[in-house]
Amino acid sequence: MVSKKTELLVGIFVALGILALLMLSLKVANTGISGGGETYQLQAKFDNIGGLKVRSPIKVGGVVVGRVSKISLANDDYTPVVTLDIYTQYNNFSEATSVAILTSGLLGEQYLGIQPGFVDESLDTLKPGDFIEDTKPALVLEELIGQFLFSQGSGDE
Repeated sequence: MVSKKTELLVGIFVALGILALLMLSLKVANTGISGGGETYQLQAKFDNIGGLKVRSPIKVGGVVVGRVSKISLANDDYTPVVTLDIYTQYNNFSEATSVAILTSGLLGEQYLGIQPGFVDESLDTLKPGDFIEDTKPALVLEELIGQFLFSQGSGDE
């Protein structure tokens, strides 16, 4: 009888350990079981999105205010269109807001950084489905290195 009780306790302990590891991995990945709450969508067109991925964070001053939900190509000019899911508590971005693709560290993941525009009575706030007009594309490290090498090689000697 003691061995059955011990086996049951060990089984419960192992199940709790697996559950704790699952919750820890979700917390580290910055996702949740619920998904983060109510959101509204904005869109932005970029010349180059670099390594931006779906579920990349959207930050304002380091605070996560949403996630990238979709990346597609525009039908008319084949430029990348990024759909942003912004949490509804951050619903007062003005039309003067800009968005840039930034990198965490030198070789880290890419994310969207929003620079809120000034609030003025003459400017409206962005509504769900609106486009953010002021965008800055990703800096691609390989292109920067190539430009540096070609600029060094083209000097007069």
